[in-house]
Amino acid sequence: MSRWTGSWLSGPDTPVDGDRPKWPGERLGLPAAGPGSVAGFGRRLAAIAVDWLPCSILAQFLTTNPGLSALVLFALLTVVSVTAFGRSPGHAVTGLRVAMLDGSRPPLGAVLVRTILICLAVPPLLSNADNRGLHDRAAGTIVLRTH
Repeated sequence: MSRWTGSWLSGPDTPVDGDRPKWPGERLGLPAAGPGSVAGFGRRLAAIAVDWLPCSILAQFLTTNPGLSALVLFALLTVVSVTAFGRSPGHAVTGLRVAMLDGSRPPLGAVLVRTILICLAVPPLLSNADNRGLHDRAAGTIVLRTH
């Protein structure tokens, strides 16, 4: 059972049973640390918090339904900034960027898929051995460190 669950949660292309990479991104040819390495969960969580806080505060002043409004503002901020710059303000503050697996900036379609899944909250918590959440695997993206 754990073999099936492990492979399902990790994704079909992730090794199971002791054939784990030495660091996240090793099997993708990425460095273990520094610029271009895979971002850790803590930095990614901090980036979301940096993006969410101003959206939440702004929503308190703009509408009578601040929860939904904050989510819409967060999604809008994410789609616009990641499509235009390859990262959100939170990513910039925490030294991260979103990239396609070939290193290029993600196109609008990939950013939309990724953002919708992030807004569902659960997909970012389901990461594989390369620290790619379900949202990144669905969009074909990865979050990398810039410094």
